Amino acid sequence: MAQAVETARTAPGPTSSPARPSWVWLGVVPFFAFIGAFLLWPACSIVVRSFLDGQGAFTLENVRQLGQPFILASYRYTIQLSAVTALLGGVVGLLLAYAVTVGALPRPFRAALLSFAGVASNFAGIPLAFAFIATLGQLGVVTQALRAVGISIYPSFSLYSFWGLAVTYLYFQIPLMLLIIAPALDGLRREWREAAESLGATPWQYWRHVGLPILLPAILATVVLLFGNAFGAHATAFALTGGGSQTSVVTILIGAQMSSDALSNPGLGNALALGMIVVMGVTIALYAFLQRLTERWLRR
Repeated sequence: MAQAVETARTAPGPTSSPARPSWVWLGVVPFFAFIGAFLLWPACSIVVRSFLDGQGAFTLENVRQLGQPFILASYRYTIQLSAVTALLGGVVGLLLAYAVTVGALPRPFRAALLSFAGVASNFAGIPLAFAFIATLGQLGVVTQALRAVGISIYPSFSLYSFWGLAVTYLYFQIPLMLLIIAPALDGLRREWREAAESLGATPWQYWRHVGLPILLPAILATVVLLFGNAFGAHATAFALTGGGSQTSVVTILIGAQMSSDALSNPGLGNALALGMIVVMGVTIALYAFLQRLTERWLRR
């Protein structure tokens, strides 16, 4: 018996076959190639060209020019516009999401609202600008209808001013907030509300002490995403203003530096884009941090 055990111990085990190469990773190669060609390479090119002059020599002049008053005013204007539309879109979108999920909106209305939100959140650019010009422009349908009943919104309101751009941006900001925050509201467990009610909490106390603290990271993350979405918009503002000086959005200023015959300065245009990359990088980092907080809450 002892000899059999010793033989079993010393007997060579089954030879392990060499690991075969896995080709599963090939499926993501087109995705990473796309990211590299249309995101990483252009971003790196912008960073490099921001420090080159017209002859290709290293210079810091392009970055120094970012301190000019009209450029600082452009960044301030764009940040204010993005912040206002992100906050207003976040509040209205959150209320709509509450009505759709917690408010038990009838299923046909919920499906219709979510379908419209999916379309409206992607309806931006030149078509959206023309739609608002036909609606709220000086000769727009709504403007003419209000004028017929003795209400004139011009010149106190202008579609081509700050608040005109804000109203236009809200058309795609509110649906985007609705689409992103609705799953977070659906993720609230019924047991949390039942436990709060069993302890005598009112609906307001439940939302103040349980619901909103849990949803706060998701709400803030979505508002940050809305800020980035508005900060990078170009076609809508350009189509509404024609690139005029009334609205100095950064993206319009970059386009003027890159393509205008009179103001053409590609180095400054790349430096402006570099500034946008920095702002968007901070926005993305903040969004990722808040998303991790949200996932931590939902896993509990």
